[in-house]
Amino acid sequence: MRELADAQRIGRLMDALGRVAREDGRVYFTGGATAVLLGWRSSTIDVDLKLVPEQDAVLRAIPEIKEELRINIELASPADFIPVPDGWEERGIFIDRRGRLSFYHFDLYAQLLAKIERGHQQDLADVREMIARGLVDAERALAYWEKIAPYLYRYPAIHPPSFRQAIRDVLGR
Repeated sequence: MRELADAQRIGRLMDALGRVAREDGRVYFTGGATAVLLGWRSSTIDVDLKLVPEQDAVLRAIPEIKEELRINIELASPADFIPVPDGWEERGIFIDRRGRLSFYHFDLYAQLLAKIERGHQQDLADVREMIARGLVDAERALAYWEKIAPYLYRYPAIHPPSFRQAIRDVLGR
């Protein structure tokens, strides 16, 4: 049975991934893992991550690591759900380096907008925390929205007018 992932368990995941990596790379955490590591949640149901570049050694090890640590690991990032402007890698926030891997939080503005688009209660609570903690700025988030809006056609599950309204509702604009 898998358990919730707290900061200690996520740290053990980072150690395990760093041990199996055979080349330098980056791991970008998103969603609940970011919330846990930045301190506004004590745990998350699963750890969402993006590996850049993808490494077969790491990908092959994930099923065993999931069982060993008894946590859920998903290969997912905001870029799977919304457009993300170029340069997202540089907008990541560095966490630590373990072995051959450097760990980052995925671009917080992409995370914020993906959470608003999804609109679940926990996502919206995370958005409020990100704003309250000064991790994101509402004006910059709106500018980010303007950058991605022309590319929403690539994500047919998104209804742009509803997404735009949700952003206005959440950001108070």
